[in-house]
Amino acid sequence: MNSQLQQLVRYTRVQEIVGDVIRLFASGVALGDMAEVENTDGETSLARVIGLDRNLVSLQVFAGGKGLSTDAVVQFLGRPLDVVYSPNILGRIFRGSGEPMDGGPDLSADPRVPVGGPTVNPVMRVMPTKMIETRVPMIDLFNCLVESQKIPIFSVAGEPHNELLARIGFQANAEVLVFAGLGLIFDDYHFFRTAFEEHGVFSRTVMFVNQAADPLVERLLVPDMALAVAEKFAVEEKKRVLVLMTDMTAYADAMKEIGVAQERIPAVRGYMGDLYTQLAQRYEKACDFKGAGSVTILTVTTMPGDDVTHPVPDNTGYITEGQFYLHGGIIDPFGSLSRLKQHVIGKATREDHSQIANTMIRFYSGAVEARKKQAMAFELSPFDQKLLKFGALFRDRFMDIRVSIGVTEALDLCWKTLAECFEPQELLMKQSLVDKYFPKKAG
Repeated sequence: MNSQLQQLVRYTRVQEIVGDVIRLFASGVALGDMAEVENTDGETSLARVIGLDRNLVSLQVFAGGKGLSTDAVVQFLGRPLDVVYSPNILGRIFRGSGEPMDGGPDLSADPRVPVGGPTVNPVMRVMPTKMIETRVPMIDLFNCLVESQKIPIFSVAGEPHNELLARIGFQANAEVLVFAGLGLIFDDYHFFRTAFEEHGVFSRTVMFVNQAADPLVERLLVPDMALAVAEKFAVEEKKRVLVLMTDMTAYADAMKEIGVAQERIPAVRGYMGDLYTQLAQRYEKACDFKGAGSVTILTVTTMPGDDVTHPVPDNTGYITEGQFYLHGGIIDPFGSLSRLKQHVIGKATREDHSQIANTMIRFYSGAVEARKKQAMAFELSPFDQKLLKFGALFRDRFMDIRVSIGVTEALDLCWKTLAECFEPQELLMKQSLVDKYFPKKAG
């Protein structure tokens, strides 16, 4: 049955309603196809095919199953989900259904693109060589964010991960910002919108927002919509696109709930067995396109109970190229990692970057040990005292996520901090770099 004929068929008998999922017998339907569900009172809602068992079709109803009856009428649209794409979507906010929620001009005449397509052919991928400067020193200095990288912020409830994500968004030197909010409370949604507006980046930002009270199925659609338009901006407009998503654990929890409604057999801690695949399909959209722009993906992944072995962060760690570990309100240098930083440190940045980063972390590690000795009332050496002074300066000048400083300025500040605490011979660095960059004392 072709798509045109399929659109004319109206099914008038629903076999089963389980939560937000309805089941009925139909033919000529494909996984991911869209449908309209009309209840007996005339109200309609979009739905999406999420399961096929021969002719038994399972659909997730966007507006939920409340109020639906088995006499509802279902009409399949013969097409997968799509989303509006044009330069007009910049500065706009969309629901998880893809409809505008900001009261702006009508976009129904603008072209649309399919959602959830395949990942990029490896032949069209370029080796990452460019840095995205975030002006967050704990990222730019020690774990650089690289164009086309996919990397999460591992965090726990109560940590300022949304503040960090927003700060990176309006400070990063990307050309287009695509934001995907997953299960946000209103305060968080308002925070992100206000932050982008106040810092002058809203005009080059498009937001897809699923709030906590919105239909669960829309939460699963938001990342695919965001990534579909991000890819279009990168390929057709040759833009450097930064995609921000929060929170991927809420996304995984939504998958779990829908899996339960489909009566699928769960795996670890109730999550479905394809959790890794579902996450990877989204993260692998990150790409530096040959002859075009790039898509870089930065997400928040909260860890329930600060448990990094929880299925969501555990699977995420196998997919992504490192992580930023937010702990105690700071980006922890010992838990964070960027596996692509070697492509840009000392190449896209200054020659002393690698040496200065290693030296700063080495001394900070020593400062942590000196603090432990001090806490246990052990005698401290003169060098321990230097380490303690360095540790205090390091935390104040670099570790606070509210610090905003360019990478070159940050490198100079590193040298200044080292000079305030140590003698040149104590640095154990290349002498040529010390001679060139170590601040000369007056007189």
